[in-house]
Parts: sequence; C-alpha cells; structure tokens
Amino acid sequence: MKNSFTHNLPDNKGYFGEYGGSFIPPQLESIMAEISDAYDAIVQEESFLEELNDLYQHYVGRPSPIFHAKNLSAKHGAQIYLKREDLNHTGAHKINHCLGEALLAKKMGKTKLIAETGAGQHGVALATAAALVGMECDIYMGEVDIAKEHPNVVRMHILGAKVVPVTHGLKTLKEAVDAAFEAYLTDPVNQFYAIGSVVGPHPFPKMVRDFQSVVGNEARQQIQTMTGKLPDHLVACVGGGSNAMGLFSAFLDDESVAMHGVEPAGTDIEVTGKHAATISKGTPGVMHGFKSYMLQDEGGEPSAVYSVASGLDYPSVGPQHSYLKDIGRVQYATASDQQAIDAFFELSRTEGLIPAIESSHAVAHATVVAQNNPGSIILVNLSGRGDKDIDFVVDQYGKDYGIG
Repeated sequence: MKNSFTHNLPDNKGYFGEYGGSFIPPQLESIMAEISDAYDAIVQEESFLEELNDLYQHYVGRPSPIFHAKNLSAKHGAQIYLKREDLNHTGAHKINHCLGEALLAKKMGKTKLIAETGAGQHGVALATAAALVGMECDIYMGEVDIAKEHPNVVRMHILGAKVVPVTHGLKTLKEAVDAAFEAYLTDPVNQFYAIGSVVGPHPFPKMVRDFQSVVGNEARQQIQTMTGKLPDHLVACVGGGSNAMGLFSAFLDDESVAMHGVEPAGTDIEVTGKHAATISKGTPGVMHGFKSYMLQDEGGEPSAVYSVASGLDYPSVGPQHSYLKDIGRVQYATASDQQAIDAFFELSRTEGLIPAIESSHAVAHATVVAQNNPGSIILVNLSGRGDKDIDFVVDQYGKDYGIG
C-alpha cells in the first residue's frame, strides 16, 4: 500500500491541488478526523495488513490475472490485455476497498455499515464484507437502478443487507448518495459510511484509492512479466473513479505510460446533455463534501445525469482525477451508450468474456486507442463482469444483436 501517488498527495487536509478537502457539517468534523486518524494508524499495523492480504488471497482470489485478448488484439491491430477484476469474489473491483473499510469500521467499534450503490456491485461487495465481519448493513439504491440491476438486489438480500429504495429525483446514484449521507448524519457515532468510490470528504478519496492500489501494484508486475516491458497505454472507465485510480496509481510516475479515463457520453453529449461526462464537460464545484469537477447548473446545483451504466451516472468525480486532468497526466475521453453496448457484445463474442456495462466503456475506448496506436501494448481494467446486466441488455438491445 506504499506508493508515491505523485508528489505524496493528498496533503494533510485532503487536497489534490485545489480539489478534495472536507466540506461537511460541523457535527461530522470530529467524526471524520477520527476516521482519518484511525485509518492512518491502522495501515501501519502489520496485523491489519496481514489480515487484509490474507482475505485478498484466500477470500477474494487475488492476485487477479491479466489475460491477453488475442482475438480482440488481432481485430484492432494492437496488443490488448485485460486486468481481470471481474474474476474477484462478488464480480468486481469493489470488494477490494469494501473489505478494507469493513475491517476499519469493525476495529473502530462501529456497529453498522451503510452505503450507496448504483450498479449494485458496491452494495453486494459491502453486504459481503458486512456478513464476513458480523455487522449490520444498509444499502441505499435508486428505484431505477433497483429495476435495472435486479440480480444484485437479490444478492444483497441473500447476504443479509437491507436495501433501502430511494424514490426522489432521478432515483439513481446521485440520489442514493444523498439518502445514504442523510442516514449517516442520524448516527455517525455507531454507523460507518463506507463510500463506494474515490469521492466524498477526506479521508475517503485517499483511503479508497489506497485499498484499490492492489490492482495497479499487481498489474505493473504482471504485465512486465508477460511482455518484458511496461504497457504503452492504460484504459479504465470513470464514474467516481475507483477502478481507474486503482490501476493508475502504480504507474503515475512512469512517463512512458499514457493513461486514459473513459467517461459515459450517454445518448447525446452535445445537444440534450443526456450523459455523465463530468471531467469532459464539467466545471469545478462542491458536492457531497468535496471539491472536484462536477456537472452543475448556473446556480451550482448538480445537473441531471444519465448513462446506460448505472455505476457511472454520477455528476461528480474523484478529486484526484480532477487534479490529474489539470496537470495533463491522464487523458479523459468518452464512450457513448451505443459504443459501450457494442463493446459488451464484441468482447463477449470475440473472447468469451461478458463484461459489466461500466467496463464496456473502457473496452470500447481501448479499441479506439488500438486503432490509433497500432502495435502498442494496451492494458484495460476489466473492472467487473456482466452477470448483473444481462437481463437489461437483452431486454433493451437483444434484438439488435440477434437475441429474441
């Protein structure tokens, strides 16, 4: 868990350049300070790191392998490799930080974990971790996403979590965060809000990034063993940005490695604004306790956002991503709903791997990078598998691809 993370950011107030910080009600200031101090102390404890690494190996199934997608590579003219986070227990990268947050909460004497979820992967992962450590768990989820991601809702119930439907606004991820934060305010002493990405007030962007850094640390060693060199390009989808920061973190100081974060362009990024391309189209603002790029109206209120991927439709983004965008270290691109669905089927039918729709955005852009950089080595974070999405995809798009 030791990395330079580019100039040892964040600073002691949680800032990555001008982004991050902690914009919270006064009653939470001492609670967040307690979490920050507890985290900084616990990651120095050998027993904690040994317990977490043991769970990564024997419970999650780490290290996750890298797979050379030879068929996709031949089709697009570059060597495309996939970091197989879809093979983790619970089906995505989310388990990496959920285990860390659950262990921290348990050691702090908290009795309940609460969280938001969009695609349901964070909810399933946290419900799994809560069952493992013996804690109560409430998951807030928008009604729209409950309908779209029904298999994950069932999994959360089976694992013993309470799924709380969110019925206001657009009934998706942003509203789920609002509801979870409101619930957390009712009892921050006994509850632990296990934020699901590299967002929120300090120390969460740092903490989630650090737990997810296992992805990049593994990948850096694995890709060099497989190819004899570092990759030319890294590609990962970005909503809040945890899977991307997990991969990018180990390569930030390698100037030869280009990095690409892929945001959802939705159905119409230019005219109607039905998208969630926060960095590409947003401006700096404050939401959910931190400063970052966000999609906002003239009054500074969060704009309505949309993506076919429930895990990406969030109107802000992790503050470290905003910093990396400003200094030019990461290039942020977009993929539309249709491009993501095309990539979903292309990877399924070319390599026999059904990706999450979120991850499909990264796969879509990786093929663009391949075509523009023939012969290069491209490492894609396949952050989740598509089990949760198949009913929705077949219902909405199946006929276009010969199903039904």
